[in-house]
Amino acid sequence: GGELPRWKPGAHIDLHLEGEMVRQYSLSGDHEDPTCYRVGILREPAGRGGSAAVHDTLISATPITVSWPRNNFRFAEAEQYLFIAGGIGITPILAMIREAERQGKDWKLLYGGRSRKSMAFLAELEPHGDRVQLVPQDELGHLDLDSVLGTSVDNTLIYCCGPEGLLQAVEEKSAHWPKGSLRLERFAPKVVVRDHEDEPFEVEFTQSQKAVTVSADESILDAAKREGISVISSCENGTCGTCETLVVSGDVDHRDSILTADEQEANKTMMICVSRAQGKCPKLVLSR
Repeated sequence: GGELPRWKPGAHIDLHLEGEMVRQYSLSGDHEDPTCYRVGILREPAGRGGSAAVHDTLISATPITVSWPRNNFRFAEAEQYLFIAGGIGITPILAMIREAERQGKDWKLLYGGRSRKSMAFLAELEPHGDRVQLVPQDELGHLDLDSVLGTSVDNTLIYCCGPEGLLQAVEEKSAHWPKGSLRLERFAPKVVVRDHEDEPFEVEFTQSQKAVTVSADESILDAAKREGISVISSCENGTCGTCETLVVSGDVDHRDSILTADEQEANKTMMICVSRAQGKCPKLVLSR
């Protein structure tokens, strides 16, 4: 009945589905329209049940609880943009394209999918003409990342969303670009390889005025809940950003799939569902 909370391109919301199921979906509409949140959800029969619940139970006028918008994939200022989308990863890119157009910025989109039939929002992208390069795999094979990323371009930001294989390939192919050029959004947590076993460490929560010991086989989030400290979480695998917490002191072993390399190096926040203290850091002090 009123205006929805405002959001910026790259934001997502939680949908509270049947039972205790909570799933995150990118907002793909116009962020200047306060009357509507639009998401695009591909039905995945072999998924975890979220998309099936949406397709099977949400019909017109079905009430649903959603979260406030959160943004871990922020649309930053640049002279020009290269957007790369795989499959339903097109959803957050749509809002970015709309904003780039609004600002009169130069941009192009490389968009791949299994087939034209499976690629969403093609009619919406059609008016952009040759700024959009469609690559249906059954017609043209895989995205030609070498051609678009082979030569680095100054003052250009790369935004990529899609399956993990695409994200890893884009990371590899753009490694020679200027630092900070690449921004990614992952649907699933990235693989974190460790050459040592996790060890216990101490965490002090300044707001709660409590100190806890985090054992080798639990997360900071679990330890906080065990001690009755008020925390909120959703994915619990480092991809949604719900549990992001300010770091007061201590060295963090960042294991999330959200923060950029620069943000992790700055060590100002951490995702307490997956990240831990560095091996040689016996204690973290967090603002919670």
